[in-house]
Amino acid sequence: MLCLWLAHPTLRWVLIGSAIAFLGLLVRAAAAGHLRKWQLLAVSGPYARTRNPLYFGSVLMAVGFALASRSWLAVTVVVAYFAVFYPMVMRREAAELRERYGEPYDAYARSVPLFWPRLRVNGTSPSSDSFGEAQFSLAQYVRNREYQAAVGFVVLFAAFAAMAMWRK
Repeated sequence: MLCLWLAHPTLRWVLIGSAIAFLGLLVRAAAAGHLRKWQLLAVSGPYARTRNPLYFGSVLMAVGFALASRSWLAVTVVVAYFAVFYPMVMRREAAELRERYGEPYDAYARSVPLFWPRLRVNGTSPSSDSFGEAQFSLAQYVRNREYQAAVGFVVLFAAFAAMAMWRK
């Protein structure tokens, strides 16, 4: 909401921001389709590149929204929010996964970066009954309610586009 309030969008910046945010939406969708919460430790798909693809996708979406707003204050607020809260949340979740999965999680954590995705996957993942080489599943995407991010994307960028056109 703050980003909308601070926004001064133009159609050009809405297009640039929406392209970046759409990439983040795709990353989140791929991650949600692989994630079997509390059943298996996800290590396939985007989880083979980063331990936190949902957060990485969220950051891309937020950067896209902030850029579309065409407000340096909005960009600063978004960056500050993620810089303060995401490291804490990722550390807490890593501790929970370590407690739940033990050494298999530690092996996974040693081979996959915490946040910034690696471009190349080494092709080997730790083997354990706790790990799941899950394929993407649209049903899993829906079970994880990731469609809500897509709805938010459409609504927010429609609002930015309307603001940009109204101000012309």
